[in-house]
Amino acid sequence: MACLEVFKESNLKEEEGACTTLDGTVDWHGRPAIRAQSGRWFAGIIILLNQGLATLAFFGVGVNLVLFLTRVLQQDNASAANNVSKWTGTVYIFSLVGAFLSDSYWGRFKTCAIFQLILVLGLAILSLATNLFLLKPKGCGEDSAPCGSHSSVEIGLFYLSIYLIAIGYGGYQPNIATFGADQFDEENPREGHSKVAFFSYFYLALNLGSLFSNTILVYFEDEGKWALGFWASTASAFAGLIMFLGGFIRYRHFNASGNPLSRFCQVIVAAMKKWKVDLSPGEDDLYDEDAKESSNNGNRKLLHTHGFKFLDRAAYISSRDLDCQKQGLRNLWRLCPITQVEEVKCILRLLPIWLCTIIYSVVFTQMASLFVEQGAAMKTVVSSFRIPPASMSSFDILSVAAFIFLYRRILDPFVSRFKKSSSTGLTELQRMGIGLVIAILAMVSAGIVECYRLKYANKDCIHCEGSSSLSIFWQVPQYAFIGASEVFMYVGQLEFFNAQTPDGLKSFGSALCMTSISLGNYVSSLLVSIVMKISTEDNMPGWIPGNLNRGHLDRFYFLLAALTSIDLAVYIVCAKWYKSIEFEGKSDENGIPENCKV
Repeated sequence: MACLEVFKESNLKEEEGACTTLDGTVDWHGRPAIRAQSGRWFAGIIILLNQGLATLAFFGVGVNLVLFLTRVLQQDNASAANNVSKWTGTVYIFSLVGAFLSDSYWGRFKTCAIFQLILVLGLAILSLATNLFLLKPKGCGEDSAPCGSHSSVEIGLFYLSIYLIAIGYGGYQPNIATFGADQFDEENPREGHSKVAFFSYFYLALNLGSLFSNTILVYFEDEGKWALGFWASTASAFAGLIMFLGGFIRYRHFNASGNPLSRFCQVIVAAMKKWKVDLSPGEDDLYDEDAKESSNNGNRKLLHTHGFKFLDRAAYISSRDLDCQKQGLRNLWRLCPITQVEEVKCILRLLPIWLCTIIYSVVFTQMASLFVEQGAAMKTVVSSFRIPPASMSSFDILSVAAFIFLYRRILDPFVSRFKKSSSTGLTELQRMGIGLVIAILAMVSAGIVECYRLKYANKDCIHCEGSSSLSIFWQVPQYAFIGASEVFMYVGQLEFFNAQTPDGLKSFGSALCMTSISLGNYVSSLLVSIVMKISTEDNMPGWIPGNLNRGHLDRFYFLLAALTSIDLAVYIVCAKWYKSIEFEGKSDENGIPENCKV
């Protein structure tokens, strides 16, 4: 009664102090989370700072790892690039492992803490090994002063450290994004708005952390001060871990839901056992658990949807199932509740959208590869100062920061005024579509710049760095377009997969974003190989030769623009087909939470 009186008197502070969250989150003791005493921006800011520090630490190693392998460990370019690719692949593989452990057994807080501890341990071992064993003779590690040989034990210690870093960051990354979103109750209008904003600031924190690594730490490491750079990364990761653990009292948590693979298999097997059953149009014959017998660990129940009708047979109550129920028994491989069936439907609906994001990731990966090679073949000297081609990615990060501000403060409120059906601005699916459009513009821009670069290039140059009179700053638009597209695609993707997955699978949703980037790298490598095989002839070196002045990188960029346009068309069809997930237990039409009613 007290809460109802609060709503009548519009006393928001008193209401928040008395009511629990609506999304099923609990506090550290496993009790329903009190809205005013947990989560929200106090916890959210801690997690954002933690993300920035952890990202700084990871990229402090990853951004220059290929140079460390060539200068310190004396590997050739091909071997070093191959080892970095394997290392990067480990990061993405363990994003799935971390998501599985989080959703199934450990919960997000415990998973984040354990993998961050692994990250700190790997960084500490790398720093010690570099300081004591790897930089021999003293002062080596620069471009002009490579190091000597190392023993197998020293090499083994190095690989142990960097793979601990890959495992730690990979298992941590998808869970921290989801855990941060858990601090905001999407069933509450005010907190739901904050939850949407959190993803934008989360991606901004990630970019700001990598910006420091790509500028300050890269400079010291490039000068041969590897131990200093690695110790700085270790200190950053350790500070982030301490900060993360310090806020544990204020965090909100979702209970782990058990192994999702077995739940999925149960639905498929149960549906196949009843494949001859004729279902009625309604839901009367479908089984749903009540609160007392629910095995969903407090997570919200899902409403029944009409797609993938075949799977509904898993929830059909046959006469045999009725007999078992009368005896107090239920075979999970014959009868599944509606919520369990809807979990499988949810993942099946997400897959087409996820597949459409892979081509975008192909475009995104060009920023770290072909954009850099293109920049190296342009005029990089300004007033006797040489601009490192890789440093142009700073314009991407600045673009991300600028467009997050423009979207949050200008575009989103502007669109909200003209939407009669909702108080929110663009949906996640709409923003992801806009991201694809901007990605097309980025590739067209890069292609046009390459056309002009070739026009002023010295085609007979063997060492083609700086062989064109076209300034490297002509690349700024394509980097800016990529940054803008990230704000719409990757931030929208984080929000979409978090909102459209069941409570027990949200870390898996975040892991889908990372695997999209991973597959984008593989598809990009495959596409380059195919293009080179087709375009290389006796008198033609192909589109992307060692000397770009003799190639046609512009055609490859335009090819990516065409493929992204096709992907956009397919994406629009998939987005129109998609049906959003619906939970039970929302507020009523007057906005009064169910847990505050008499």
